[in-house]
Amino acid sequence: MTDDAYLVLLTESAAPLGTPLAAVGDVACMDTPAVRGWLDAQGVTASSPWLRLVPPEETSAVPEDAERLPVPLSEEELSRLRHTVAPESVAPLEEELLAYRSCAEGREALLTRALAAGVPAHRIAELTGEELSSVKAAAR
Repeated sequence: MTDDAYLVLLTESAAPLGTPLAAVGDVACMDTPAVRGWLDAQGVTASSPWLRLVPPEETSAVPEDAERLPVPLSEEELSRLRHTVAPESVAPLEEELLAYRSCAEGREALLTRALAAGVPAHRIAELTGEELSSVKAAAR
């Protein structure tokens, strides 16, 4: 697994992957010469429906023949990206986990619900600011 997100240019036959840039909002890397040059070389704009932003944990699913460019994202940009690619059933729990940072009441119950819903422990730790070991302990 890589630490970089990827801009990926999919073909019409490729399975949906990642998310369109518009769904994530502004990402600083789009203003870099490297990204602008890559987009120009591909003959696409940032609004192309075939251009997708893929989080690091999904890069292994990118087709080998797909044009791709690693892009660095800030923690906040990466969090927004991960939220947009989360399944609809998980997205509301992710919102609660983000809100969790400002409250401690119901901590164990929320961690347990998130784990039971399939939110990965590392993602819960990222969203809540809890130590990964504490999140894993809630699963026991």
